[in-house]
Amino acid sequence: MIRWRDPRVPPAAAAVAGAVAFAAVLLAQTPATITGAIAGGLAALIAAASLLIASVRQVATHRPSAAGARWMGGGAVIWAAGVTLRPFADGFVVNFADMFVLLGTVVTAGGALIAADRRFPARTALRQLTDSYLCAVALFLIGWVMALRHVYADSADPVGFTLALLPPMIALLVTCSMIPSVVTSKSPSWLLGLAGLGVLATMTVAGVGSAVGRLLEGEPQLWSVMLAPVAFLLLAAVPWGPKGRAATRPAIGHAVSLAPLALVAVAVFTMLIHQMGSRPEPPVAGVAALEASVVLLLLVRLFVLAATNVRLRAQVKLGRRQLMDLAESTGDVVFTCDYEGVVREIGAGVEATYGYAPADVVGGSIFDYIHPEDVPGIQVAMRALTLDDEPAAPGACLIACRVRAADGTWRPTESVATRQVGGDDLLLVTTRDVSDEEALRNQVAHLTFHDGVTGLPNRAYFEERTREVLSGRTSGNVAVIFLDLDGFTSVNDSVGHASGDYLLGQAARRLRGAVRADDTLARWGGDEFAVLVETGGDAQVAVDLAERLVRAVSQEPFRVADRDVALTASVGVAFTEDGMPAGDLMRNADVAMARSKELGGRRVEVFAAQMHADVVRRLELAADLQRALIEQQFAIEYQPVVDLATSRVTAVEALVRWWRGSVFVPPEQFLGPAEDTGLIVPLSEWILRESCREVAAWRASSWDIGLSLNLSARQIMAPRFVETVEEALRESGLPASSLTLEVIEEMLVEDAEETIKRLSELRSLGVRLAIDDFGTGYASLAFLRQLPVDMIKIDPSFVSGLGKDDTLTLLTRTIVRLGHDLGLIVVAEGIERPEQLELLKQMGCTRGQGFLVARPMAARGVDSLMRTSLTV
Repeated sequence: MIRWRDPRVPPAAAAVAGAVAFAAVLLAQTPATITGAIAGGLAALIAAASLLIASVRQVATHRPSAAGARWMGGGAVIWAAGVTLRPFADGFVVNFADMFVLLGTVVTAGGALIAADRRFPARTALRQLTDSYLCAVALFLIGWVMALRHVYADSADPVGFTLALLPPMIALLVTCSMIPSVVTSKSPSWLLGLAGLGVLATMTVAGVGSAVGRLLEGEPQLWSVMLAPVAFLLLAAVPWGPKGRAATRPAIGHAVSLAPLALVAVAVFTMLIHQMGSRPEPPVAGVAALEASVVLLLLVRLFVLAATNVRLRAQVKLGRRQLMDLAESTGDVVFTCDYEGVVREIGAGVEATYGYAPADVVGGSIFDYIHPEDVPGIQVAMRALTLDDEPAAPGACLIACRVRAADGTWRPTESVATRQVGGDDLLLVTTRDVSDEEALRNQVAHLTFHDGVTGLPNRAYFEERTREVLSGRTSGNVAVIFLDLDGFTSVNDSVGHASGDYLLGQAARRLRGAVRADDTLARWGGDEFAVLVETGGDAQVAVDLAERLVRAVSQEPFRVADRDVALTASVGVAFTEDGMPAGDLMRNADVAMARSKELGGRRVEVFAAQMHADVVRRLELAADLQRALIEQQFAIEYQPVVDLATSRVTAVEALVRWWRGSVFVPPEQFLGPAEDTGLIVPLSEWILRESCREVAAWRASSWDIGLSLNLSARQIMAPRFVETVEEALRESGLPASSLTLEVIEEMLVEDAEETIKRLSELRSLGVRLAIDDFGTGYASLAFLRQLPVDMIKIDPSFVSGLGKDDTLTLLTRTIVRLGHDLGLIVVAEGIERPEQLELLKQMGCTRGQGFLVARPMAARGVDSLMRTSLTV
């Protein structure tokens, strides 16, 4: 079977190959004119088909490429029609086919311009048009000398010669006008535009060849008629080749702008050589007119260039004046100088800024006014600006220096020096006095690292200084001392924060007088201060300094708000070890200070590793406490309170117990951390609700029993403390008179006004109040008079001395008598021996509790007690 087409070959490629083969056979047997017409038309149609297909594919990716391809494809079709019809109109010098060829040339040029994706303002387009005219005329004159003058002489028909060459000359003008736009394009379709430009050039050459052939009534050369077909075939292949992006170099733009003048120069040189080397020929009017138009156009361009130059000089001068006025209006001093530093011109702002008259400065050297230490650096910067041939040479530089004013002071300045554009080889310098900015920067730096109240370095400075000392230490020892003012919080509360700040200033002055000149004293924050000490290997130096600091604070009262305020100090000392970070050293000093405060203050504590372990243990305990609240690890035990005369149980005191897993944690180990962390508030609320519910259930079983609870300071000051007690009583059904809330005397002394207010609100609900650990406080009798108390509980330290210590026995008897005289219930705590019980009965103490009377027991133990007997 015969295959007419290989299925592996694309249909378009097969069609093109068949057309080319058929054309090759046909062209080999026809004249050159017909050969050129057929080959040109066929190649143009192939190019048009390729461009139109490519435009459809590129319309979504790059619209200029698609539009340019369509225009060039249309131009190719029109040109093909012209060259195909030309053999049938050979009887005319200029025929209608030439109009098709010219129109196709113009349309193709438009497509190349669209593909180049260039837009020009009117002034630029006019200059480009004149440049293209100069190029076209110059090329015509060169061609005239080389060949066209002979064609003109042989044709002996001036009008026919002009008409025949007019279309290709128009095509030449169009081609020249397209060259700058296409060559300097940055469009992705640059290669397509460049191929279109090549087609335009071959169209022009083919047009000239065709016109010359018709004028001489001969056949054109085969190579001339085959240029256009080859160009069209290349144009057809461009859309399917690799995509590229034109890289426009500055040299290309300059070369394109200089090309018209270069061609005119070549044309003039060619004309001169022709005139000097041949016998005189009669002048041709058309050629002379073209020469005159070139000269006239060049004169117009020269005039426009001169006017533009004058206008640009005026604009430069105006811009320079405006720049100086603008700079001087902002307070800057503007001047010009040469590269040796000699001042050529200076603005009037120099007198307002530095006090010099401009006339006194002009002609002098700037180095006469610059600080000698800054001169070498400025000279180096100025030498760098003179390196015009170096590609890395800066066009401007920033100079910071000190300038001497007329009053002899050195002013910090910032200057910008730039090479002046045009004119003399000078530097344009703008100088600004930055004295205010420098002072502001110094102030900001001081405020950043210093405390505004005491004037001492602040925490940020101290931390940075400590890191710096430890990193640069090669020998010796370094210590950090932390100091806290005991009782300072009460100063702020009593006389206000302004007076508190004044006291801090006094304390800072005392501490500054106690430290050495090499020590760093800083305010750490609040009422805490820190000292960095380089001991030189003698640890006693730091300890002695710490003791001096304690004496400096406590040796005499501070005078604040017309009153004397006595304060003490808690001080902690920590020494560095090899490889210890600065943060750990400061942390250790803070831990030692906290330990000193826990021990009562007015003392110096040196850090020991056990202190940090205790702090970590307390933190872990606080975390475990929070977890225990969530997991309900707490339980309540009740210790009976009995009537000493009848041994009848009258009330129970609720005591919290914590079992961490299977390990019992004593209350004295977790109540303190719970108070510090604030967890005592939710824990106390839980104890209140649970114990109220239990006691209310016992009372519902016809047991007249009361409940006693201890209050913490944080619990009393909680926002909804009174509401919480009221809700617990309402939810459980426990009568308010059956609930007794106990407070210690120290809680009444601290923040007394607010505490008494809260307790009075409770008393108004019907809740009874008791003072626990009575006799160990400071103002017991005063508060007994201010607060309606129902009960006092004698501290176990008094009860433990009964029968052994006469003084304690006397004090206990006095407390019992005082309670009776005031009509209060007196409860003795900590009864552990029989003789203590007998003495209390003899004194008339009505109630008591302790291990001898009854130990704390769980709720079910109280249930058993209630069922068996009401006495213990």
